[in-house]
Amino acid sequence: MNDKLVFLGLLYFVQGIPYGLQSSLLPVYLRGAGHSLTRIGFTKILYFPWVLKVLWAPLVDRLSTKRHWLVCTVSGLALTCLCSAALAPEAHIWGVAGTLLAMNTLASVQDIAVDGAAVGLLKGRGELGLGNTAQVVGYKAGSVFAGGGLLAVIDVAGWSWMFLLLTFVYAGVALFVWGAPILDEETVRGPQVDNSKRNGQGSDAVRPWRVWRKMLAVPGTPWTVLYVLTYKLGEQGAVTMFPLFLLDHHMTARELGFWNGVIAMGFSICGSSLGGLLLAQFSIGSLMRRVFVLRTISMVFQSSLLTVLEPSPLIKGLAILSMSIQHFLGGLITTLTFTTMMHCTQRAEESIQATHYSFLATLEVLGKLLFSTLAGGVVDWFGFQISFLFFLTLSAGTALHVWTATFTGALREHQLK
Repeated sequence: MNDKLVFLGLLYFVQGIPYGLQSSLLPVYLRGAGHSLTRIGFTKILYFPWVLKVLWAPLVDRLSTKRHWLVCTVSGLALTCLCSAALAPEAHIWGVAGTLLAMNTLASVQDIAVDGAAVGLLKGRGELGLGNTAQVVGYKAGSVFAGGGLLAVIDVAGWSWMFLLLTFVYAGVALFVWGAPILDEETVRGPQVDNSKRNGQGSDAVRPWRVWRKMLAVPGTPWTVLYVLTYKLGEQGAVTMFPLFLLDHHMTARELGFWNGVIAMGFSICGSSLGGLLLAQFSIGSLMRRVFVLRTISMVFQSSLLTVLEPSPLIKGLAILSMSIQHFLGGLITTLTFTTMMHCTQRAEESIQATHYSFLATLEVLGKLLFSTLAGGVVDWFGFQISFLFFLTLSAGTALHVWTATFTGALREHQLK
């Protein structure tokens, strides 16, 4: 089991690096250069490959092995970082945007392969909880490394050296995956390829509507689809905009990089880790019901801080506390969510499992991406206070949706240990 956790955690770590670069480093850089919140919000379009990944997920399911897909995508990320090292963001902003788009594309394909490997590797409820903890913690650690750690030292090390470091990180991981014995197991080498040849299921590749019918027929899928599209809406608006409010009124970019990019994300990792431990003791449904209520309460606390514009040590401390609580609960919710998604996927037939999970993961990204793209425009138009009231309403609605499902809906079956 330890080998599985290390393998998955490392792959999700390097997968989180592009997210950290774009979600933490780029907004602070652009805001410091005087760009509007609306324009900063539209940079989320660079995440668009994550929305499209469900289109090429069937190819990853059926062509070659998980090892080959992982080695090729991670090597491609190393080459992209090498190209980025030759660019100066001040003079080549479109080139930088292009490299981030390429990194998101490669990371999205890598995600399909590693998720397919995880579905095959993780057996039983205990491994599911720990495996999804490794997934979420690894991804967020990569995000912290890129968006917090590198943001804190970019003024000293410089853009080029930062991307050269990332080149060596990706190259080392590609070599690790190439020689990883854990991928020698037939269960993660793409059994769908052999099954398709034996049972004539290859026709699904040219008749995608059959795959869609199979996916939607998997028990629990309709509820899970609605849930993953909406569960982060209010939280995503707050997490995206509150740091920029602090940048405008209470903190410098360097302070924000440390407190939001490192400390708060550290709390997020702790929340994700705790989620895996709690899943071994309690049901998913009962945990989700309580945590979503706590998240709504934390957003009330954070929203109250928007009424104070004058800088003070007390307000700065309360702001750091609110970000830490929000990230902690967000990390806990993410682990519970991805465990729910994988539990749903394991009910699907083996030939569509990677595609089914990629479908759910794509919708999860789509829900966050669309709202975080529009959140800047909402704040520019209505102001921080009214916008956060809207975010709070969305969060409360999601809590009610989850609460109802634990008693009468799809989460009712998870009440039992």
